[in-house]
Amino acid sequence: MKEFWRWVFIVLMTVAVMAPLLVQIVWSFAFRWHFPDLLPGEWGLNAWRYVFSDASRVGEALVNSMSIALVVSLLSIAVGLPAARALALDDFPGKGAIEWLLLIPILVPGVVTTMGIHIAFIRLRLADTYLGVVLIHLIPCIPYMILVMTSVFASYDTALEDTARTLGASAVRTFWHVTLPAIFPGLLVATLFTFLISWSQYVTTLLIGGGRIITLPMILFPFISGSNNATAAAISLIFVAPALLALVFTSHSLAKEPSILGGFGRM
Repeated sequence: MKEFWRWVFIVLMTVAVMAPLLVQIVWSFAFRWHFPDLLPGEWGLNAWRYVFSDASRVGEALVNSMSIALVVSLLSIAVGLPAARALALDDFPGKGAIEWLLLIPILVPGVVTTMGIHIAFIRLRLADTYLGVVLIHLIPCIPYMILVMTSVFASYDTALEDTARTLGASAVRTFWHVTLPAIFPGLLVATLFTFLISWSQYVTTLLIGGGRIITLPMILFPFISGSNNATAAAISLIFVAPALLALVFTSHSLAKEPSILGGFGRM
């Protein structure tokens, strides 16, 4: 009986997640769809033809969004992992102040922060550049990485690390074989958060990129505010696809956590 209700819950959750996507799929193939018709009066591929044409720049935007989100995620790990460990396991002066400062990029509206930083980036010649967009995306992403990983390290026991070092393991081998397998599930979730935050940035990319660095949100938002619902739906599906794939990959990896950890142990 418990298994039955478990599957009922899974089905309901799947329907809740997929229902909006099904509407978008229908819209992307609709040529004319007027209220109160339940289905489009005419079907067509005009929206998808435009999406895959050079004029749409969707391909360029997809590559930019993916590369920026991946770079931001890697840099967030490089900065956030040691910072989170220090905040969780060490006591030092100003620790409380740093924890509060981490909340500022989350609480303060992004447009306010970006407007001030934009002036500095112009002087540093980082405005309208790929590097500038990556740096501005790090501002909201790093706090999320640190906050998630701080909670992971809060319940982390360093005894195994001490044992490994006592037995002669180097710092790198200790991290790879002991620390990383222990924190991997939390790190995976934190990385997914940072990826999705960077992936969905619009205002920051628009202001710092100056229209030269084109990402998917910059392509999508004008169509959402316009009247071309079919094209907006088609681009929306492309926009949400990598996020869903990342979520599925993360869920699948966490479900197979024992095998992942075993793989690390054999390295």
